[in-house]
Amino acid sequence: MVPLHAHSVHVGKRGRLQARRHPDSLRRSHVDLEVIIPAYNEAGRIASTLTQTVDFLAVQPWSSRIVVVDNGSVDETAALVHRISRELGDAVPISVLGCSRRGKGAAVRRGLLSGTSRYTGFFDADLATPLATLTEAMAQLAGGAAAVIASRHAPGSTFVVPQHIGRRMGGTAFRALTKSKVKGIQDTQCGFKFFERDALTAAMVQCRSTGFAFDVELLLRLQDNDASIVELPVAWTDGAESTFRPFQDGVASFASVIQLQKATS
Repeated sequence: MVPLHAHSVHVGKRGRLQARRHPDSLRRSHVDLEVIIPAYNEAGRIASTLTQTVDFLAVQPWSSRIVVVDNGSVDETAALVHRISRELGDAVPISVLGCSRRGKGAAVRRGLLSGTSRYTGFFDADLATPLATLTEAMAQLAGGAAAVIASRHAPGSTFVVPQHIGRRMGGTAFRALTKSKVKGIQDTQCGFKFFERDALTAAMVQCRSTGFAFDVELLLRLQDNDASIVELPVAWTDGAESTFRPFQDGVASFASVIQLQKATS
C-alpha cells in the first residue's frame, strides 16, 4: 500500500482540493496510526497518560505515533513530553507540536492535519475513555468505517464515575441543541474520535470551527459527504481534574453551536 502523504488543505480558485505538506510531517516516519493528544497545562498528568498509552500501543499489531499538541500551556507540559519521549524510547515515537491559537478544536485540527498515517484521531489527556477502545475503533476503520467515535450515551455505555450534576445538565441541553444538526449521533462531544485520513481530509477542508463547535461541525461535514460514522458505547470516567467549567464553557459551547447553525443553514 502506498503511504498517504501528510498535508494541510485549502480550496483553490476553482474549488479543487489542493494540498500542502506540513513541515513537521516531513520529519516523521510513516506509521499506521497517529494518536493526537491536545494538551493545555497538563503537566500534572501527561507523564502518566503517555506511559499508559505507549504501553498499550507498543503491543498492538499496527505501528503508531503519539503527537501531543501543546495548546499554549504556561506550565511544563512540553518539557515533560520531551523528557518522557526520551525515557520511553522509540517503540512508540512521541512528537510535540505547538499551537498558539487557543481552543481544543484548533489544537486537534493542527494535529490531525500534520500527519502521514492512514488512520488518525484524538483523545483527551485525562484518558476518560479506556485505551482498549482503540482496538475496536481500528477494527471498524479497517472494515471500512470513515470515523469511529466513543459515546457516553449510546446503548450499552456506562459512567464509571458519574458526571457532576452541572455537566450532566449542560450535556443534556447541548445534545438537544445538536440533535437536529448531526442526525443519529448520541454524543458529539466525547473526546475520543478516530478517522480514515481521506474521509477526514475531505471533511476538514470544509470546517471553520476551532472552539466547542469543532466536533459538531466535523461530524456534520462527514455526514454531508456520506461518510460512515460508527458510534461505540464506552465505560467512561468523568475526570476530577477536568478543565471544563460548566457555566463559562457551557455558555461558550451553546454560542458556538448556534453560530455554526447560522453559518450552515
